[in-house]
Amino acid sequence: MKPRVQPGTRVAVLGAGSWGTTFAKILTDGGADVVLWARRPELAREITEGRRNSDYLPGINLPVGLRATSRLDLALAGAEHVFVSVPSQSLRENLIQAEPFLAPTATIVSLMKGVERASGLRMSEIIEQVLPIDPARIAAISGPNLALEIAKEQPTAAVVSSSSLETAHAVALLATTKYFRSYVNTDVIGTEFGGVLKNLIAVAIGIVDGVGYGENTKASIITRGLVEMTDFAVAYGAQPETLAGLAGLGDLIATCQSPLSRNNTAGRLLGQGYSYNDVIAQMQQTTEGLASVSPILELARAKGVDMPIVEQVRQVLAGTLKPRDIAPHLTTDSGAPQGERTIDDGQTHGSAAVWGAVKRTFDQLRHSGRGAGRN
Repeated sequence: MKPRVQPGTRVAVLGAGSWGTTFAKILTDGGADVVLWARRPELAREITEGRRNSDYLPGINLPVGLRATSRLDLALAGAEHVFVSVPSQSLRENLIQAEPFLAPTATIVSLMKGVERASGLRMSEIIEQVLPIDPARIAAISGPNLALEIAKEQPTAAVVSSSSLETAHAVALLATTKYFRSYVNTDVIGTEFGGVLKNLIAVAIGIVDGVGYGENTKASIITRGLVEMTDFAVAYGAQPETLAGLAGLGDLIATCQSPLSRNNTAGRLLGQGYSYNDVIAQMQQTTEGLASVSPILELARAKGVDMPIVEQVRQVLAGTLKPRDIAPHLTTDSGAPQGERTIDDGQTHGSAAVWGAVKRTFDQLRHSGRGAGRN
């Protein structure tokens, strides 16, 4: 039986899209006193009075205790924990607006999976840069979390990451229900980059799906995609184990295989021949993967990390590569056979680290999550 959240714990959720609303439901069901901030007054009214968010979560009944408002000051009044779920490219602007109303000791939790296009910064880095806040009071949540499935209370898990294990535990306690389990770790870099990078691989999977390629192609790209994700994240200081956990492999599987994934859907439209502008026009919600391609490739070049999958996605978006010609798992600088993940192919953090991480992940699942703090 999970420890109870202290009654009356005030929580704010900023952003009433599908994920923000779903997470507000999780927190309310977990026992917190939640106020959800919606930019549009009519949406706030529908959530509070009708217990619905028909634009983003059609058919879902929201908890009786969940309230919504379009006033940022009212949403943040007395909030001990603030969960932020706004488009990544607007985070900086939203934080500036929210700062006057934030409690000095509030914990700020990122629910977003993106990097800022102009700076290449992760979401927790922007929070630390904009707000006068101790990094120990910042957390990020990631995992295989398709909003509509969770809103329907289909069981899943996520990882809460913070440089402070105490903060991670406090947030995980709030974000735990009978259908949603939160694990913890202290690898914020790996957790956030896992959430960003899997979106790019999901776009590639959508493209080959839209073209009509089968399971072999998709499995190859997913597997090599995990290698790219791990190489990139480790180059920036992440632990390889994190990329084999919920924030990496878990999120990658869910996002690549589900039609509920916006990134997968955007890729599929590209594969069917729609232009980038046509895809943007058809998508009703932000597709973080499309916005993250260029800044991620810039960051990869800065560390000398090769990302052929992401590079070919960029070429499809730019119109310089036909979707049918996408085959990033076949791309190599040499025609000679290469090691898949061995020391002699130059990947010094390769085979042993990734296999060890996968093994530890399965061990944790086998033993009902013991050792989850190392997720």
